[in-house]
Amino acid sequence: MDSPRGRIYQMLQVDAGRLALGDSFVTHIDRCLGCLNCQTACPSGVQYGSLLERTRSQIEENYQRPWLQRKLREHFYSRVLPSFSKLARSAKLVRFYQRSGLQNIARTSGLLKLLGVEEIDALSPRIESDFSFRDLGRTYPAEGVRRGRVALLIGCISSVAFAELNRATIRVLNKNGIEVCIPQEQSCCGALHAHAGLLDMARAQACKNIDAMLRPEIDAIVSNAAGCGATMKEYADLLEHDPQYAERAKQFVAKARDVTEYLAAVGLTEPKRRLKSRVTYSDPCHLAHAQGVRKQPRELLKAIGVELVEMPRADSCCGSAGVYNVVQNEISMKVLDEKMEYVSMVEPEIVVTANVGCMLQLAAGAKRKGLKTKVNHVIELLDQAY
Repeated sequence: MDSPRGRIYQMLQVDAGRLALGDSFVTHIDRCLGCLNCQTACPSGVQYGSLLERTRSQIEENYQRPWLQRKLREHFYSRVLPSFSKLARSAKLVRFYQRSGLQNIARTSGLLKLLGVEEIDALSPRIESDFSFRDLGRTYPAEGVRRGRVALLIGCISSVAFAELNRATIRVLNKNGIEVCIPQEQSCCGALHAHAGLLDMARAQACKNIDAMLRPEIDAIVSNAAGCGATMKEYADLLEHDPQYAERAKQFVAKARDVTEYLAAVGLTEPKRRLKSRVTYSDPCHLAHAQGVRKQPRELLKAIGVELVEMPRADSCCGSAGVYNVVQNEISMKVLDEKMEYVSMVEPEIVVTANVGCMLQLAAGAKRKGLKTKVNHVIELLDQAY
């Protein structure tokens, strides 16, 4: 009942009124990673991801979760993610916890283990000092002859925990003759909302980003996070019944690109130096399975001279899956441990991926397995080469 076919069978039974939308059904749906590997494998082309999101939407409307879970979900999804100012305040509190010594005390005292959140704490991102929000409204000019103009989605969690990755993305695009605009009124992409079944919230975020980023002078709307990019490419489906946004959503999707996809299409400017590291690439699920982008990140890596070695099952999930590693931590760690077995088989110096959630998960996996392997985003290696 935890297989894709088993879940679809249950969806049909609930829809027909033969199975209750109760604890058992919700448990099986919650356990799904949403990695869409099954969608890639399906010979019939069943759009499982769409079915899953709509099923989770029905759960949100018709099932009452435990009180504490409801309150935490409401705070995170309704208040923190949609508001960059509230997200910044929350991130500063987490940063204080991390840097004041409180986190070390909690870890060494055994308190986290006692509370059952030791694994979750280990996965928490390091909050940076200088958030990406200060870049909102800015335009960064291309170096040399301008070859294009893009709008960059800075993301929600990325803006507080991967701001330097965002800045590396700007530098790499500029080096390639691309002018980068950071639209002031952009918002969270809505990916985490959509995956949680909060489709109305996801639609609200989509509308904000269409208003902020869909401009005639913009050639492409790019993201360096596979999960964000996959959801942006679904805006037309999310808003197909919206008379005001349906057509504009299609125009938005036509311009949405992962940054590796965009760079591969425009052609990479020759970097100053070549990197000689032994590298393996881990496909983010929402880049490989949702967007069908596989060869482009590998082409970029080869262009900067790395020794690219393919691990077995490079497109298998690492277990991050949005907030899955928090809400389904035990299963997530089992998925991660299997992934790290594949990584260790090729003995890389660096595991490279193209999604921030995967970066956190893979770094935790390397630590769990005692590997000295570093974890980087494709863009970070390009930035080093330039």
